Amino acid sequence: MHWRTSSALCLAAAAAGASPVAVAPSPDASTAPTAPIAPIAPVAPIAPVAPVAPASCLESGDGYFRARLAGAIEANIDWPNSGTRCEGESKNTPPGVRLSFQRVPSGAPDLLFVIGLSGVRESRPAREMRANLTIIVQGTDRFFSTLGDSRCTVDSLSQRHLGSAKVYRVEARGFCTQPAHAVRGDGAVLVSTFEFAGLVRYDAPETDGAAIPRKNDPVK
Repeated sequence: MHWRTSSALCLAAAAAGASPVAVAPSPDASTAPTAPIAPIAPVAPIAPVAPVAPASCLESGDGYFRARLAGAIEANIDWPNSGTRCEGESKNTPPGVRLSFQRVPSGAPDLLFVIGLSGVRESRPAREMRANLTIIVQGTDRFFSTLGDSRCTVDSLSQRHLGSAKVYRVEARGFCTQPAHAVRGDGAVLVSTFEFAGLVRYDAPETDGAAIPRKNDPVK
């Protein structure tokens, strides 16, 4: 505030009979101290999110599962290696191997196939083997089974060692002469032909239960 304005206010107050009020002069903005501005901390860069690798059957990239289904389920299955989950192990009763195949569906039933092969031995090729086949419609209580290995046959089977101890790529093709029947309710599914290349771990603990991976298990 200018000094003349301050004097005028004091005179006006005195004329009104009031005690003069001291009015502090307004500080000059050009000379008033200012608070220091804190430096802006650098923003840490956001780390890129690594893409999630899709599920795959074999690391070698040459796994697959194919089958023709008719009856209660009509489908032509053609699953390539990428996006297909497969597992396999040796089994006790009867001696042989058991393999499973599944895939995230795209406009088709969510199916899991379990194939038990009798008489398969580590590293050895084979022909004319009996097979037991089970088809599970995941998310429901529906599944179909041949309930034995007398209805399906594997024409030929070959094995290739994958480098890890007692782990093999197993490739086979076969057919069924009779359908797999519904275990609960009615209906049947005939798998007229099937062929696959999957994984068998002969070093896994031998079991009598089906090698059925749960839906959210990681792919191994």
